[in-house]
Amino acid sequence: MPQNRHEMSTVSESAIVVRSLGLRLAHGHRVEPHSHPWHQLVYATEGVLTVDTANGSWVVPPHRAVWIPASFEHAIKTTGVVRMRTLYFRPDQGGLPECCCVIDVTPLLRELILETMRLSMLADKVPVQARLAAVLTDQIIHRRENPLQINLPSDVRARLVVVKAQANLSTTKSMSDLAQGSGASVRTIERLFLKETGMTFGRWLTQVKALHALERLAAGDSVTMAGLAVGYDSTSAFIAMFKRVLGKTPGSYFSHE
Repeated sequence: MPQNRHEMSTVSESAIVVRSLGLRLAHGHRVEPHSHPWHQLVYATEGVLTVDTANGSWVVPPHRAVWIPASFEHAIKTTGVVRMRTLYFRPDQGGLPECCCVIDVTPLLRELILETMRLSMLADKVPVQARLAAVLTDQIIHRRENPLQINLPSDVRARLVVVKAQANLSTTKSMSDLAQGSGASVRTIERLFLKETGMTFGRWLTQVKALHALERLAAGDSVTMAGLAVGYDSTSAFIAMFKRVLGKTPGSYFSHE
């Protein structure tokens, strides 16, 4: 679309409402904590991205995207070779999410992302691009969120339990073992998790295991190996847990919807 590219080169900086960036990142690549003045939509067409913040982590497999609000500090790590497609939204557009979330990338949203990537950026002074930006923004506002996040408690005692629990997910430890040395009783830790993450500790740990297994699968592990890595000797039990938490079996998770 040469005409649009020419028009884009003549519009002012203030007219740009969406920018884009495409990157191919190697397995194990890490982007250190940083923030952006614009909102960010991160989409991986291949591989898995994990976005870490002070409050939690968001896991982004293919066909999902993570929304990161402007000025929100975050780090990114990759599992598998990642083809990242990022859109940046000018922050003065109303109605956009104010917190991090993982959203489903519908076929329409995927095509909108790819078309924006092709154009490089969208300007509200170019009518066809203004309409495209409006539909794109509407898709984000009326998003369908996906439960691919790990909330972290803020209480230092519960954080100590988090460190112990995540240190070796292949080994199952009792809550009394995990709470030892934290300065809090088992009952207090359970209460803190429910209050600060919205989950019981058991449900939180299951969520952590499912998302860690998702990363292992993206790195090339078999279903059996991914299950063993998160403490499941029974492959069938692991598959049942994974499907219960993430809605699909491990073998079908990376297939196109």
